[in-house]
Amino acid sequence: MTKGFRFRLAGRTAPLTVEDWRKRARSRVPGMVWAYIENGADDERTLRENREAYQEWYLNQRVLTTTSGVDLRVKIAGTSLDLPVLLAPTGLAGAAHWHGDLGAARAAERAGTRLVLSSASAYSIEEVARGTAENHWFQLYPWRDRALIASLMDRARDSGFTALCVTVDVPVYGNRLRERRTGMALPPTLTPARVLNAATRPRWSYGYLRHRRTTLRNLVADESRRGGFESVEVQSDNLTSDIGWADLEWIRSRWEGPLLVKGVMHPDDAERVVDIGADGVVVSNHGGRQLNAVQPTLQALPAIAERVGDRAEVLMDGGIRSGSDVIIALALGADACLVGRPLVYGLAGGGTEGVADVLRILKEEMVRDMTMMGTASVGELSLSNLLPRH
Repeated sequence: MTKGFRFRLAGRTAPLTVEDWRKRARSRVPGMVWAYIENGADDERTLRENREAYQEWYLNQRVLTTTSGVDLRVKIAGTSLDLPVLLAPTGLAGAAHWHGDLGAARAAERAGTRLVLSSASAYSIEEVARGTAENHWFQLYPWRDRALIASLMDRARDSGFTALCVTVDVPVYGNRLRERRTGMALPPTLTPARVLNAATRPRWSYGYLRHRRTTLRNLVADESRRGGFESVEVQSDNLTSDIGWADLEWIRSRWEGPLLVKGVMHPDDAERVVDIGADGVVVSNHGGRQLNAVQPTLQALPAIAERVGDRAEVLMDGGIRSGSDVIIALALGADACLVGRPLVYGLAGGGTEGVADVLRILKEEMVRDMTMMGTASVGELSLSNLLPRH
């Protein structure tokens, strides 16, 4: 196990915003990898509108409120967090930087929050457990092979992962055109031009060749290029549209800890998820990477929070790029948020330290904004803290 991931961030060019980290990340990875990080499905309407939805709300500024401190602490799925932002499950994070999921988990710990480790992670369940001090969460797909997903649940439980997050919005892969056009389809396609493009990113290329963190380590252990292809094939072969509520009931019966269901976009589905026994839902459209032209998650959030918020915890992801975005989501009914692309921007731009800095930026923006809003804690946030644009 590699120890002590460190990068020094200093000087006038240090990123000041998540967008700054996005720009740095774009300059650090090959075009194929950037397409995988950044693209959405089809014409990417949902990807765009996830971001644009936050522009429909203003923060409600109040003055002379004697707000002398802001409390961002929350308790989600039995886990106390210093920040209401978790790192979302991100498949193949090692393609962005070899620190991958382990580096992201360590960064989350430093910020007082947690990583939701993807089933498709570049570090195995056991590697992340051995390399971290806290108990993180595990993300599971309801794949075709029940023996495989039972094994993953058992490994997560035995390794100390405390909550299970079941992603239910990938019965098939979304039509991610940028990935297909740049060779990141399944399996990836390399051409001389793409190899040359990777060579212009020497830091990334060295990390890739030296550490080989582009295999889905929970599915196969082989670090070779063949192992990488094989692991992706295992995942692809296990995708199935023939999953239903009985599959979720079976998962609930096997997992004794907190269970959240990710990919919920309709209040009726949220209600049924909670009736089955889920402890929470994650309002998510997979970052615009699955069903295109579905509504933005921020628009779907209020109705779901109203329907099940008194019975279960409601989280959301999609389009968050700033502390004010998190505040808006919490005011509209979320108990906490997850961030995916911001995680990968930090990872691609600066490894573990980059992810830690992204979380620091989000925290500082939230504290600053809530101070100027006169709101002392995230528990006080409600619709009264917002003004509609129209």
